[in-house]
Formats: sequence, C-alpha cells, structure tokens
Amino acid sequence: MPELVDLTLTLSQGMRGVEYEDSKTIERDGWNARTLHLYSHAGTHMDAQKHFAAGSGTIDKTSLKKCVGWAWVVDIEHLQDKAIITVEDLGNVADQFKKGESLLLSTGWSRHVDQTQYYRNHFPRIGEELAEWCVDREVKMLGVESPSVADVNNMEELTLIHQILLKADVTIVEGLTRLNVLSQEKVFFIAAPLKIKDGDGCPCRAFAMEGLNQELLQDL
Repeated sequence: MPELVDLTLTLSQGMRGVEYEDSKTIERDGWNARTLHLYSHAGTHMDAQKHFAAGSGTIDKTSLKKCVGWAWVVDIEHLQDKAIITVEDLGNVADQFKKGESLLLSTGWSRHVDQTQYYRNHFPRIGEELAEWCVDREVKMLGVESPSVADVNNMEELTLIHQILLKADVTIVEGLTRLNVLSQEKVFFIAAPLKIKDGDGCPCRAFAMEGLNQELLQDL
C-alpha cells in the first residue's frame, strides 16, 4: 500500500508573508471563515517564470504535468551552512538520473523555519554548475528545503540561478520540509499550487508517495 508523506510547511499567523483574520464566526454569522493575506512565496511554494522575468509563464499556466513526477531524494544534510550545492554532491544520483525526472535536495534546513536565520544567507544553495546541469538533464521539478534556491541577499546570484532554471522551464519548489522522513531514494512527488491568474508564484501543498510501482506511472 503506497504511503503518503506530507512535505509542506504549515502556514501560520506570524510566518513571513502570512496573516489572517476572522471574517465570519459561528457566534455572529453561523459559520467560521477567515480572510487570508498570503505572500506569493510564503512557506512551501512554487515559482513561475514571471517571478524573475524568465519568460511568459505564470502560475495559472503551469501544466499539471510539471507538478507531478518521479523524484530522486538526495541526502546532503552533511553540507555546511552557505555551501554551494554542486553536481558532485548528487553522488550516484547524477549517473542514474534520467531526463525529465525531478530532484529533491534534503539539506535539513527546514528545521530552522522558526528561527531568524531561516531567511538569511546561511542556507546551502544551488550553484551555477548544478543549475546548468538541471537544464541539460531537463529536470522537471527542483525541490529545496530552504526558502530559495539562491542567496536571497545577493541579487546577482538570486537572479542568475532563478533565470537559468526558469528559462529552461524547470519547476522550482522552495520551502519543503520533512525530506529526511522519506525512506526511498526515489518517490512520486506532487506539488499543487493554487490557480492564480497571472501569478508569479504560489504556496502549494507538496507531498510524496512511497511504495508505488514506477512502471505503472512511467509516463509521469
């Protein structure tokens, strides 16, 4: 029986880019409802090409086929803070990877989500070499635990890495969590964003399915 593993950060009041207030209450209106104010890149989220002017793609135009697929889980928790993630860090996965598959990089960075350093430039990030490798291998989705694939305090690096990936139609999923819980080297990964018109990105629900027969879903 396949097992579902939630890889999504919980959006809560006070998290960067997350605010909400009661719109309706049981006592006053007969039902509960909230008004949500969400930054388009809050928590676990997906980037669209519009985010860095890397093409005309917006989140509502992202094909569902770009949001699901087989993904290799790479354990690189041994990397130091601020490390540049390279092709060499992928280990044997670099040799086994087939064009069109996805990559999930398990750095353990999500453990800092409630700390100020989570959003600072301490997290391991994607190097230019690895970004170009992802383009050459036609990586479908690149998932990371940090809030960004690049240093958010270095605009040159931030723009370069995002544009390399997004211009090549690599779907970027940032802010993942619990990748260390995954027990298999290869899982079926799904990241489902809201369909927001002309959106530059959007929080998404990301999860993995373990124990699936790869032959049954080989076309995804």
